[in-house]
Amino acid sequence: MALYGSISSPNLNWQIGPKTISKSTSSSMNSYTTISLSFSSSVSMGLNLRFNLASPSTRAAKINRLRNHGSPLKVVCIDYPRPELDDTVNFIEASYLSSTFRASPRPTKPLKVVIAGAGLAGLSTAKYLADAGHKPILLEARDVLGGKVAAWKDEDGDWYETGLHIFFGAYPNVQNLFGELGINDRLQWKEHSMIFAMPSKPGEFSRFDFPEVLPSPLNGIWAILRNNEMLTWPEKIKFAIGLLPAMLGGQAYVEAQDGVSVKEWMRKQGIPERVTDEVFIAMSKALNFINPDELSMQCILIALNRFLQEKHGSKMAFLDGNPPERLCMPIVDHIQSLGGEVHLNSRIKNIELNDDNTVKSFLLTNGKVIEGDAYVSAAPVDILKLLLPENWKGVPYFQRLDKLVGVPVINVHIWFDRKLKNTYDHLLFSRSPLLSVYADMSVTCKEYYNPNQSMLELVFAPAEEWISRSDEDIIGATMSELAKLFPDEISADQSKAKIIKYHVVKTPRSVYKTVPNCEPCRPLQRSPIEGFYLAGDYTKQKYLASMEGAVLSGKLCAQAIVQDSELLAARGQKRIAQVSIV
Repeated sequence: MALYGSISSPNLNWQIGPKTISKSTSSSMNSYTTISLSFSSSVSMGLNLRFNLASPSTRAAKINRLRNHGSPLKVVCIDYPRPELDDTVNFIEASYLSSTFRASPRPTKPLKVVIAGAGLAGLSTAKYLADAGHKPILLEARDVLGGKVAAWKDEDGDWYETGLHIFFGAYPNVQNLFGELGINDRLQWKEHSMIFAMPSKPGEFSRFDFPEVLPSPLNGIWAILRNNEMLTWPEKIKFAIGLLPAMLGGQAYVEAQDGVSVKEWMRKQGIPERVTDEVFIAMSKALNFINPDELSMQCILIALNRFLQEKHGSKMAFLDGNPPERLCMPIVDHIQSLGGEVHLNSRIKNIELNDDNTVKSFLLTNGKVIEGDAYVSAAPVDILKLLLPENWKGVPYFQRLDKLVGVPVINVHIWFDRKLKNTYDHLLFSRSPLLSVYADMSVTCKEYYNPNQSMLELVFAPAEEWISRSDEDIIGATMSELAKLFPDEISADQSKAKIIKYHVVKTPRSVYKTVPNCEPCRPLQRSPIEGFYLAGDYTKQKYLASMEGAVLSGKLCAQAIVQDSELLAARGQKRIAQVSIV
């Protein structure tokens, strides 16, 4: 589920020298001075900080007073044990794929593989290439790891993120990655529930609780049948009948629904429109930041398929802190321990070609030329399209990328002057026309825990009409929606809970927009250009636009390179021989 979004390599509006990540300098991740970022079209990324207090000293004093002498309200956070995921078919399949890299024959001479983009796809590609005995050179355009899971620390020491990141039990490659890195304990598992706000009853919520004692799909069916606030029994029955073709037809049926929108599919199956309004608007916005009239039904069915087939598939976990340090740095440490390299502030200017149109080198904006035996673009599809050499643009493989366009999304963080009571230690579906999902991160996340103040992190979507609006406008609209979710605690005019500070993170091009008929345009990781590969959640893999999709794409990219390693090594030797003759 794509509850996150970013541009891996936007053009910064200031220049900074290249930085190589090492264990001794990882603390430098705490000292960001980034205030405004822009995409190639100069659309603001909106990493702007706004305070409504008089001065930093006044603000700091107030924050410290709240932290140290706030109300005696006791907030109880309950994390649950890691579910039994290791015996599922998908986990075993993912585990086997990981093992093939460690078990592959050690190369006589490791391939030097240059990878552009240190999001999860690039980090995954580099990690598994290193496991196979090769030498990845990972280049990140920005001063921060993570791409779509990037985060920054403000002057008060508080983190704000590109998106609200949820780790599902149905993410087998992500779960394997955590285990391989020895960081399973960094996931904070929540109770097995899905919790939806009730717009018709401000301040109230409706729950789908999945009983632990039942196997799948019975636990999911039970959760739906037990919920009587959102759907009536006739609606549940019609919904179940409408889903039968998907349940009986399997993966082939799911893939065949790529050309149909969610709304069209619901009508075709005779499912009442209220089911879409009550459930699938929220689900569509959580999956891809768009509404059901735009989203391909394939996307919904893939999620439902995973959630219904695996007992713990829909169970959610939060990372216990900021993603760059708690997730990305362990991957970097692993890569470096095996001889790989990771460099920040290394933005690609051009992909330089040989006479035969294969890649000669990556030319960076700082003038450096990086050569390798193979090359990978792990940047978002919108960035890749900007970097494509002119000679490649007529290749059908690359032409099909035009259909894949990133969707805009906005992530909002608001710190309040008190602890909000009408919330849960969980992800919440707002069912708001402007907001997708949200969470009180001061409760759900250990690093952000605060017993006296709430920090709400909210996904503002769909965001296409808001991406160019001011932060003030976005916060105003968010507060109006929050007043409906917290009628006794929040008002739009701040006459109740008051804002201490906020951050608005705008991403003009996030995960690719999963509209109908996108599936044939998604490229395989091995391109038709010998020695050039792609990684990213937009590439061909079965988990669509998600963190799981990004990690799996990296593994598939690394697998293709390992399979081609003898050919790539021979190309390298031939190139050296030609140079020596000249």
